[in-house]
Amino acid sequence: MSSVMPQPETAPIVACTISRDVQNFDLLIEDMEQVLGESWGDLGFAEALAFFGQPEAASMEFVALALDDADEDNLVLMGEIISQAKSRDIKVILIAEDVTPASLHQLLRQGADEFVPYPLPEGELQQAIDRVRTTPQPLPVETERTAQLKTGANKEGAVFVTHGVAGGTGTTTLAVNLAWELALLSTSETPSVCLLDLDMQFGSASTYLDLPRREAVFEMLSDTENMDDEIFGQSLLTFEDKLQVLTAPADMIPLDLVSPEDIKRVIDMARAHFDFVVIDMPSTLVQWTETVLNAAHIYFTTLELDMRSAQNTLRFKRALQSEELPIEKLRYVLNRAPKFADLGGKARVKRLGESLDISVEVHLPDGGKPISQGADHGLPLASSAAKNPLRREIAKLAASIHELSENQAKAA
Repeated sequence: MSSVMPQPETAPIVACTISRDVQNFDLLIEDMEQVLGESWGDLGFAEALAFFGQPEAASMEFVALALDDADEDNLVLMGEIISQAKSRDIKVILIAEDVTPASLHQLLRQGADEFVPYPLPEGELQQAIDRVRTTPQPLPVETERTAQLKTGANKEGAVFVTHGVAGGTGTTTLAVNLAWELALLSTSETPSVCLLDLDMQFGSASTYLDLPRREAVFEMLSDTENMDDEIFGQSLLTFEDKLQVLTAPADMIPLDLVSPEDIKRVIDMARAHFDFVVIDMPSTLVQWTETVLNAAHIYFTTLELDMRSAQNTLRFKRALQSEELPIEKLRYVLNRAPKFADLGGKARVKRLGESLDISVEVHLPDGGKPISQGADHGLPLASSAAKNPLRREIAKLAASIHELSENQAKAA
């Protein structure tokens, strides 16, 4: 007869709290014990990311992510926790105390399923748990987000291009937010702005707007000769019912897979259906760069106040001049420009312009961490950081473009 006493089976862990310090949420502890007994655990923020990779995470039904105003500086980490949980089909309930509505909106957009304010109202945690345990409704079919284009349209829209002379100069940020600001200014019933992400290898417009990449894009680019209004419309995705987006293909493809004729057909189709076409270009010069430059009304060239940008700008100008291309369409955009009171920085900008024989016409300020946070959460700056100085400058640029377009239409 064995002398070892049988051990009682422990209840499986089906949920856990995730917080900086769960002792700051004592009412949450009480409610979790009341609802789940001993079938729950507690994790810190960093521990949670490691835990999701463990076999024990397979039995988890949900997590209660508890945060207060002191955690708002770590929204990117909060978003990563939510993303990791959702990728493993684990529901997320937000427990928030003194957190701004903008932060809550970002986290809910990231994929959190429920929100309960702290201190917890009586019985509210139980109701939230019941809701996340119910069978979710099926998501809308993706095709409902495609554009419905009118056959035979011919708007002859204006084309605005963004092209960075170096990585990290804010090209995609400018393209995405310029397109969105133009869409917000539109008074027409149907979307009049189209964003084309032609950076086919590393394009991230879809990430900045939380849109899926679709196989239809590659199929359309592979056979533009047979492209019609319907095929082009099926390649677009709608963002917030105001902006149509052609994302980069789902897989990385060679930039020379498409010819100048292919790109011309795509741009012509977009111009026929939209008042404004914004194009995000790869930094690399390709055989169809000339096609885009010739089609552009304004070609925004982004750079920064550093040596690499200065050298690349000079090489970029020489390359275009050697082919006798219309460099008068270039408008130089300085990203992370010096502040108003930074006289030394302004003097450097002046010397940069004189040495390169260019005029830096657009100055975009450094928007700080909210810029990358908004991009990570798939939100344009108008939604994630409306009062950010970078957003304000891009909004001014969009307003001037829109006003000029309206004046030209009236004159015609």
